[in-house]
Amino acid sequence: MDIRTKRIYEQQDPGDGMRILVDRLWPRGLSKEAAKVDYWARMIAPSNELRKWYGHDPAKWTEFQKRYAAELDGQAEEIALLLKKIGHGRATFLYSSTEKKRNNAHALKYYLEERENSMKFQQKMQNTIDIP
Repeated sequence: MDIRTKRIYEQQDPGDGMRILVDRLWPRGLSKEAAKVDYWARMIAPSNELRKWYGHDPAKWTEFQKRYAAELDGQAEEIALLLKKIGHGRATFLYSSTEKKRNNAHALKYYLEERENSMKFQQKMQNTIDIP
């Protein structure tokens, strides 16, 4: 899984792969044609309550990631659909925030990477344990 993040207002690039908008709200002042979004994963975006609570306050970043991960844990079907859309190719998670590092796209990317690493570890352990 090769996931990148990018502000939706930045120019589309052929290297973006599948362009996935991960915001709950459509970006202001941007038409659907100009955005060139392949998939809008609005159901995976943080809840309105969490988004408002966070408010891009750097002091809340760690707690935001934990709360967002808890929300994502309860969305198995949406996560499965997103992973199916991504497949084995490259995907770029698009966000509208001016905050380039502490945003939901980065939190989602981290969540999925950690999930993938955990699954790989579990498979490896399963294959190495001798059960009599």
